[in-house]
Amino acid sequence: MRIDALTVFHVAMPLIDPWKTSFGEMTSVESVLVRLVSDGEEGWGEAAPYAMPQFCPEWSAGCFQLIADIFRPVLVGKEIGSGAELQARLGSFKGNHFAKAAIDLAWWDLWARLERRPLWRAIGGTNASIAVGSDIPVQPDKAGLLRLVAAALDAGYPRVKLKFRPDNGVAMVAAVREAFPDIVMHIDCNSGFTLDSLPLFRELDRLGLAMIEQPLAHDDLLDHARLQAEIETPICLDESITSVERARQAIEIGATRWINIKHGRVGGLTNAIEIARLCHDQRVPFWVGGMLESAVGQGPSIALATLPGASYPADIFPDGRLYARELSGPAVALSGPGRILASSRAGAGFAPDAQALSAMSIAKS
Repeated sequence: MRIDALTVFHVAMPLIDPWKTSFGEMTSVESVLVRLVSDGEEGWGEAAPYAMPQFCPEWSAGCFQLIADIFRPVLVGKEIGSGAELQARLGSFKGNHFAKAAIDLAWWDLWARLERRPLWRAIGGTNASIAVGSDIPVQPDKAGLLRLVAAALDAGYPRVKLKFRPDNGVAMVAAVREAFPDIVMHIDCNSGFTLDSLPLFRELDRLGLAMIEQPLAHDDLLDHARLQAEIETPICLDESITSVERARQAIEIGATRWINIKHGRVGGLTNAIEIARLCHDQRVPFWVGGMLESAVGQGPSIALATLPGASYPADIFPDGRLYARELSGPAVALSGPGRILASSRAGAGFAPDAQALSAMSIAKS
């Protein structure tokens, strides 16, 4: 497939409510969208590293500029026959996984559209109906947290994830467990702790969590292995898994018992599929995370969650959960309590709304 054109957009999507984690608080999500064109067809990809390099070393304005100035000249006019070939063409550029992912996801969407196949079927998905969970950002008090957990359970979500940071205290999590003794829940630390917090993790160990997500540094494997040896609760790595090799190393040294796969964080769908295969082969369960993307970014996440080995409800959000105005469509809608149905449309199934894209764009090139 020849890449005839590449357009990149830097957007800001205002949130309904602030999203508070261990690394900060956001009132909008900055994202980068890529439009690829080949043979009269177009494909869309999205990656959301956020406005500042706090989740990872990348940030949205930097991704936008890198794609426009460096990656686009390498790709436009070239024949690219596979995701692996695309990754090879970008391979000489170190890191910058989110910038690569935006292009990689657009390539897969475009390829599947040209093939007239739904993306999830094209990559080997086996179950169109996927389970999704409820994510709850850091709350200022127990009462508010318990209300949100109760609402998630009333809506039928099969698990809840609580964002967790040092000023939360174990008492907040313990209050949820006391109020809802049988629910499936885990906490997401977003790299907010060190091994000095071992006593805290031993306290959390008594609360029956499904996992503790990314407790230590964003680029660490060794200390996670040490922590996992000291606690019973499974550790799930997120930020630390940036490639297939990092996933392999984490599994080999016992740094993780679960892996969260985010296509943006690992450089795109091409690498995400390989990590899913590695996990399946090594009998390490994985699940699909998200970066609060629009439907364009969530489409490939839905496809990933249909793969064999996806074993925990995904971080995929229906319309109306995050944004008062959605950037992309058609609507991401629940097909039943805590479930979303993969699209039957060709490609990933989603594209930006032209008016919303224009209104939310910070820059276009």
